Amino acid sequence: MKKHLIQKPAAKRGFGSQQTPMTEQADILARTLYGEARGETVRGKEAVAAVILNRVGRAREKRGYWWGNSIETVCRKPWQFSCWNAADPNREKVMGVAPSNKVFASCLRIARRAINGGLEDPTRGATHYHAKSANPAWARGRPPSAEIGNHLFYNNVE
Repeated sequence: MKKHLIQKPAAKRGFGSQQTPMTEQADILARTLYGEARGETVRGKEAVAAVILNRVGRAREKRGYWWGNSIETVCRKPWQFSCWNAADPNREKVMGVAPSNKVFASCLRIARRAINGGLEDPTRGATHYHAKSANPAWARGRPPSAEIGNHLFYNNVE
């Protein structure tokens, strides 16, 4: 079976934006992983990171996309990753967690690996996912590209 790797954009561009340093991009990505997948295995967290980086890559390929073209804009796009929504109960946890937290430290390691191009994409190019317990309208009738932990991943939503 062929491995699907996350393609890192040209080195001078990276996954970040020119306005946001890479250390902050790693922090934003790690906080998103913590908020969205802290109960998952490392593989599950890597899968969520892959979705975010796949969105960044897709936007860069198309020279823009509605969800943004950097880790920061993709993660913080309203209603995309619920842990960043103002009224979401996870928001306070995401904002308050410190690197001394073992789970968050793991999320930081995954985020750094992902940004540096050292992460295999277990989702097969997915740009969307949802918890198995959910049934969003956008996923109906679409086969998932991967099932990892408590999430289903999709690479055919657009």
